[in-house]
Amino acid sequence: MAQMIFVNLPVADLDRSIAFYEAIGARRNPQFSDDTAACMVFSDTIHVMILTHAKFGAFTPKAIADARATSEVLIALSTDSRSEVDAMVDAAASAGGSADPVPPQDHGFMYNRSFEDPDGHIWEPVWMDPAAVAGNEETQAA
Repeated sequence: MAQMIFVNLPVADLDRSIAFYEAIGARRNPQFSDDTAACMVFSDTIHVMILTHAKFGAFTPKAIADARATSEVLIALSTDSRSEVDAMVDAAASAGGSADPVPPQDHGFMYNRSFEDPDGHIWEPVWMDPAAVAGNEETQAA
């Protein structure tokens, strides 16, 4: 079985967050969702668990960070093209998020932008030229 990642994020409004993540391309897995949490699936190996603050608090003795005021994590998500990067950021902005809290970066072989979800969590969709990923130094130098 392939290794999987489950990113757990506290959210203030579960229904709003479900709608937001569906708008940027995730689908809700009802098997791992209830009125306190939702499992949002980006791929077979990437899942985001969005949890109410009460549910999230049950898993940690630490205070829940206010993602609008404190950087807790930056989540990079690969895409298949530059246009998918732009489409995801545009969809996030249209669904109640904020586009480009960090300036876009274009290195030729790699392109990324960012968005904040409604709770302030920063996501960075990124595209890398497949030749650069394979180690083609000529492409990396471009």
